[in-house]
Amino acid sequence: MTTAVAYKAWELKSFSLDPKKDIQPSQRQEKSEKLEHEQVRIEIKAASLNYRDLLVSRGHYNPKLPLPVVPLSDGAGVVTAIGDGVTKFKIGDRVMPNFMPDWIGGEVTPQAAKTALGGFVDGMLRQYGVFHQNSLVAIPEHLSFEEASTLPCAALTAWSSLFVNGQIKAGQTVLTMGTGGVSLFALQLAKLAGARVIVTSSCDEKLERLRAMGADELINYKKNQDWDNAVLKATHGQGVDHVVELGGAGTLERSMKAAAMNGHVSVIGVLDGIAGPVNTLGLIMKSLKVQGVFVGSVERFEAMNKAIALHKLKPVVDRVFKADEIIDALAYMESGAHFGKVVVKL
Repeated sequence: MTTAVAYKAWELKSFSLDPKKDIQPSQRQEKSEKLEHEQVRIEIKAASLNYRDLLVSRGHYNPKLPLPVVPLSDGAGVVTAIGDGVTKFKIGDRVMPNFMPDWIGGEVTPQAAKTALGGFVDGMLRQYGVFHQNSLVAIPEHLSFEEASTLPCAALTAWSSLFVNGQIKAGQTVLTMGTGGVSLFALQLAKLAGARVIVTSSCDEKLERLRAMGADELINYKKNQDWDNAVLKATHGQGVDHVVELGGAGTLERSMKAAAMNGHVSVIGVLDGIAGPVNTLGLIMKSLKVQGVFVGSVERFEAMNKAIALHKLKPVVDRVFKADEIIDALAYMESGAHFGKVVVKL
């Protein structure tokens, strides 16, 4: 392919989230007119936000991040050009890049982690991107670009937590927290596996929406601050088999108390802090498996998509912003008012 592409990209230029200084549109030109062997160019149609994007934009994720950089790790688009040797996709196919394009299979490596989009590598808030064919996965046919853009981080993190690391089984019990993307995907995927799901939230209205999605037990943690005891009560003192831990240091202690003997705690979020005490005696006495989760590989992504396609699972998209409204979209996500995923349309 010999046609060069000029395109619009939104660049993070500073860490203050001042709309007059920070994420600004710019014009870019591809460095090479010719796609390299097995490269694929995609036109990006939609991108979704994760809490990580807010941390990146504020400089909390890595204050030494070289700027400018294109933010947002997750997106979906359509193939517009292919290089020599591309056999996996053809022009017109709808695809999504993996969160870490170089993590194809197996366990994550330090080298693969450095390719995470929207960090040291340009992310998805741009009109075009070029990827190796092995870094891309096909979009399930029943999903729109906006819905598909929510899968690479939030859905795959929930999948890795429950199905890969946790080895979830039908009849087990899952605890997840809040109404963000990972939590809702954890609820949806756990129900596909035949699990019982307990969800916490600070809002009764949101809890009712969770009930409509299939949640079996609902706990308002603002009204019941000892929510770990409420989880134990709901499980007849046994605790849950899997905890999708999204709060971080501020909730990990209670999550461990809410877990069953030999339970699995997937540590994902840092919404309530990154440092705090941990009761190691409780961890030992319950023989808990506490594991950090950092998204997943292309192989996991493809396995998850088979389940999503089979069951026609639909991601919950709360709001869709325009790309030029990225500051407003980040502020809306930070407010906690959302139920599900926040998306920007390019």
